Amino acid sequence: MSQSASRPRLMRIQRRIAAPAGILACSLTAAIGVVPAGVAQAATATCPAPVLSQPFLKWSDSYYYSLVPGGSFETPSSEWSLTGGAARVAGSEPYGVTGSVGSWSLGLPGGASAQSPFMCVEPNDRTFRFFARSEKGEAVLRVQLVYQTSAGYLISTGTKVSVKSSWEPSGILHTGAAVVTAVTGETAHLALRFTVLSGSARIDDVFLDPRRR
Repeated sequence: MSQSASRPRLMRIQRRIAAPAGILACSLTAAIGVVPAGVAQAATATCPAPVLSQPFLKWSDSYYYSLVPGGSFETPSSEWSLTGGAARVAGSEPYGVTGSVGSWSLGLPGGASAQSPFMCVEPNDRTFRFFARSEKGEAVLRVQLVYQTSAGYLISTGTKVSVKSSWEPSGILHTGAAVVTAVTGETAHLALRFTVLSGSARIDDVFLDPRRR
């Protein structure tokens, strides 16, 4: 599984946000609404301590990660937003990285999209990983960051991830949390959006890395 690398820039949304040149680790390019009342106050709060594990040790990644809410897809959840035919399907990644091999994953047919619930993130929540496989041949996912701030919603242009026919962990992808919190001065709220660009795919066990927490 591979992904293309990019370092685009943070653009103006509903108000101007100035950022020193060269510090941006992700592309956050659009506002799609106004943050509901109360989010601005909540944005300055400290995020709760996560439950940590080392799910990627088998792949020479010794970092500690926390499971994204509903990210194992083992129980039905209204937290994830599903469109285009995305749905829980039988079958799980076979490695049991959550402690045991599961029974479910998230199926994404061509054109489907799934977005995680918003999660409180701080500057040290820097990377994330997940498991994926294609249904037939190779599939391509676009993985985007959706940030909820007091200025509005910021959405990255995304990273393309090629998915093969066997379950594999993604590469280490970056959240840009350190950048967003630096330029907004807030504790941010992040959702991960997965969209199938070609083929059809499944994802499972989505993890966030709260490094150095």
